[in-house]
Amino acid sequence: MKKIIHLFLFFIVLIILWGCPYDSAYGIDATPQENIDESLLGSWATFVSKPANDQEHKEDPIKIIFSKNNDLEYDIAITGYLDELKPYRVVINDTIKGTAFISTVSGKQFLNSFIKGKTYIAEIKKDNNNLSILCLTEHFTVKFIKSSTDLRKAVEFHYKVANTPMYDDFFVLKNLKKVN
Repeated sequence: MKKIIHLFLFFIVLIILWGCPYDSAYGIDATPQENIDESLLGSWATFVSKPANDQEHKEDPIKIIFSKNNDLEYDIAITGYLDELKPYRVVINDTIKGTAFISTVSGKQFLNSFIKGKTYIAEIKKDNNNLSILCLTEHFTVKFIKSSTDLRKAVEFHYKVANTPMYDDFFVLKNLKKVN
């Protein structure tokens, strides 16, 4: 009986962790290497779809603000209806604040976001006047990451072998538009 309970708890924990964004103690680069992309500076907004009940979805506005911290780093602030993120303890007064820098891996740009002592890795895609920020999911790699070099190798390997990159659908901001 005890074995069944442990197995059940293991599967519950696995399901919960399966839907988390990838966080690390390390960024793709140990320190920022690239100058900021001036075209990212400013406010970007989109609507995210969230389940309201069993049969309906509601759309809530989300805004991300990039400002210049220095030549290599951004200050970022994410605002909107972030009630679902409150259990993760990253939301303060309806805003998530942090710093970020860009790294390039295999020709793709990634945002290394530092929020509340953790690093979150997200691919950045710019298309015409749209911006998408696609957080990697927790299980994009099974390797134990011990350094920035290990993380860079894991991201390179994932993008080389995966048919489609593993994004965390809950922590994805697609088609952001620049607003004033």
